[in-house]
This record gives sequence, structure tokens and C-alpha cells, in this order.
Amino acid sequence: MFADVADGFVLVALRGWQVVPIIDCMFNQSMDLPLDPAELKRCLLPFGTSRMLPKAAYLDESVLAWERIHVFDSWICLGRSSSLPAPASKRAVVAGEVSALLVRDGEGVLRAFENACRHRGHELLPCGGESTKRTIVCPYHAWTYDLDGSLRVARGFRDVDGFDRSEFGLAELDVREWHGWVFVDPSGQAGDFAEHIGELEAIIGRYDAERLVTSGTHEYDVRANWKVIVENYQECFHCAMIHPELCRVSPPESGANIERAGDWVGGWMDLRGDAATMSLDGRSDGKVIARLDEVEQRTVMYVAVMPNLLISLHPDYIMTHLLTPISSGVTRISCSWAFPPEAVAQPGFDPSYAVDFWDLTNRQDWAACESVQRGMHAPHYVPGPLAREEDGVYQFVTLMARNYLGLDKPTADLDSSANRDQRQDVSGGRE
Repeated sequence: MFADVADGFVLVALRGWQVVPIIDCMFNQSMDLPLDPAELKRCLLPFGTSRMLPKAAYLDESVLAWERIHVFDSWICLGRSSSLPAPASKRAVVAGEVSALLVRDGEGVLRAFENACRHRGHELLPCGGESTKRTIVCPYHAWTYDLDGSLRVARGFRDVDGFDRSEFGLAELDVREWHGWVFVDPSGQAGDFAEHIGELEAIIGRYDAERLVTSGTHEYDVRANWKVIVENYQECFHCAMIHPELCRVSPPESGANIERAGDWVGGWMDLRGDAATMSLDGRSDGKVIARLDEVEQRTVMYVAVMPNLLISLHPDYIMTHLLTPISSGVTRISCSWAFPPEAVAQPGFDPSYAVDFWDLTNRQDWAACESVQRGMHAPHYVPGPLAREEDGVYQFVTLMARNYLGLDKPTADLDSSANRDQRQDVSGGRE
């Protein structure tokens, strides 16, 4: 066998020359930013003169690979706490570049581990898998762990001198339960969770999200980059064109986007005078969330928590979109609706008034996002400007551009009329 190296490939003479890529296990960790810094700096120009992200940011797999290492390695949302309702509940989920095993231990405390056996690395549960067994058993060679991650049984090593079970517990990840959502730090370097959430804590608090009951779920595979979906979520400039049902219950020109501390962007919109919530006829078949004030009962708040959680706060329910990039051009979206328990307890309660409205609206959005994704493949497409009504998109685009460039989140205010905040103390002045 003979070998040579050329342009990053190993050429191996084994029954004729074969081309085999050089595999460097540290490649991802050291890979350079796959975008032109000059194009990214155009995104950071003042609002009204800036441009969208380079189209490679939406189309190239190398960009998504970089994002998995440098964006999705932070505090990532893995769903609702209610998916692990009791001690011994376990679920395996994708967390950025790794698979995480979520475990509710014997005391009901949520833990997270790398989903890899310490023997040969086999997954302890397949991604998406669930279990309620009192132990964690590797299906490959039956190494067995307690719910706290400690190794109980190392099959094949009972009589091996010098083998110490305490050295082979599962690798634990930092995990937080926040108002009913689960967040994990897959890298161990995400920093302080309170700083990540920032002033969003004060906005979310009065919705009592942790006590709401999930009563509807949908899953969508959308043929669009995850950032296209977030950008669509951050503006209603398109609403008059594709959302007639939404416009009947919420004026598309109402509300404003806000800028506050934390790794998130968001804004709010009004309900029309005859609408109680976002539904096809504006009526609610549920109950108003108990602690909301008069302003919160007449508005809907839309928040994008980096990198993958979209939260829609309604007077009578909360909708969650959880984004998982499958490729640069496909995003899996898990959508759920949660309602006050006193509403769910009503005889004959039917969540479809909210679910049907948003399923229709979601599908309108997904069609638009997929069209954007296809259109950006046009050879002569170049990033365009942002209209005055797209200040929420500007917030997200600048946040991403700064992530790519390794800069802190921007603190400069937008134009005062575009960044007005008329919801009373929505940023957290209340107690």
C-alpha cells in the first residue's frame, strides 16, 4: 500500500488510487469563520443603511457546522419540563453537536448527561427515545448507571484488579429548568444562565409558564434555514400579504420591538378591540392567565431566545416553537401550546381554537420561508436592505453578525419611533 497527500486528501494505492478525506478530530473546534467579515460588517451599519446576512449564511453547510460549534454550544432549549413528569423519566435529545440524556432522578431533580456509555460510547437511549426504568442501562454491553449518573454495574469488569467504578460515571452537563422550559449547556462554557436570559425573566414571570399544561403539539420539517425562520418571526411587515386571518385579530402595524439585556430579541403586538386572543374568530375557549395585568391581556409578546426557542405569549396560552437545524436548508420545528390548568380542567376543553389558528398561520409562514430559501439560490441574489418595519429583523441580524465576528451584543438604541415600548414596564420595572 502506498500513500500520498494532495490538497487535504490522502491518496491511497489500494487496488488502485482511492481518494480519502483526511479526518482531523479537532477540525470543527478550530475551523475558521466561513463568511466574509466585510460582508458581515455591512450588517452592523446603522438601521436603515445595513444589509441582511451574506447568502452563504443561509445556504452553506460549512456555516451551519460553524454555528453548531459557536452558536448552538450555548444554553440551548431542549423542550418543556413536562416531558419528564416523574422520577426516573428519561429522554434523549439533540443538544447542538451532542446528544444529551435528560433524567429526572429519584428526588425529582432534573439532571443532564452526555448520551454516551463510558465503556464504548454507545448511546444510552436513541435520540428521541424515552424510558421510565429505575436505572440507566446501556443496550450494547449492559453497563448500568444509577439515576445520578454513577456507575452501578460494569459488566465484564467484576474481577478486574484496579478497576474503579467511581472513575466511570456519566459525564454530567449543566441543566436549568426555567419557567417550564429545559436548557442545557452542552459545551460547559455557556456562562451564567441568568445573564443569558437577562431581562426576559421579568417579562415571562407573570405568565406563570411553569404551571401551564401542554395540550397540543405539532411537528414541521421546513425546507428553510433556521435563521430565515427566526427572521420571519421577528417581523409582521409580511402579515398583510400572507396572513389575512391574523390581521383580522391583530393589527399588523401595531406594537414594537424592544431591546433589553440578555441573549434574546423580541417585541409585541396589540389585539383588536373585539378580539380576546389569537384565534380564527378572536374568541378564547380558555381562561386568561391569572396574574396578567390589563396591558398583557390586550397584547401578544413574541420572543426569540438564542439559539433555538421562539416563545409567543398570549393572554390565555403560550405557544412554543423549538428549532432544530437538520441541514443548512431544512429545519425541524416542534410547536406546542400550553394553557392554564383551570382551563384544561373545564369539561370539554378543546385547544383547537388556538392550535388551528396557529397551524394555519405557521403553514403560511413556512411556505414564505421556503420560498425565501429557494430564491436565495438565484445566482445574482445579493443581500437586500431592511424596511423601517423590519427593525426586529435588524436586531436578530446584528446579533448573528456579532456572533460571527466574536463581538458582544449591540447596546445602541434604534430609532426612537421604531423602538418605542408602550407596554407598561414590559422590560421588567414591575415586581
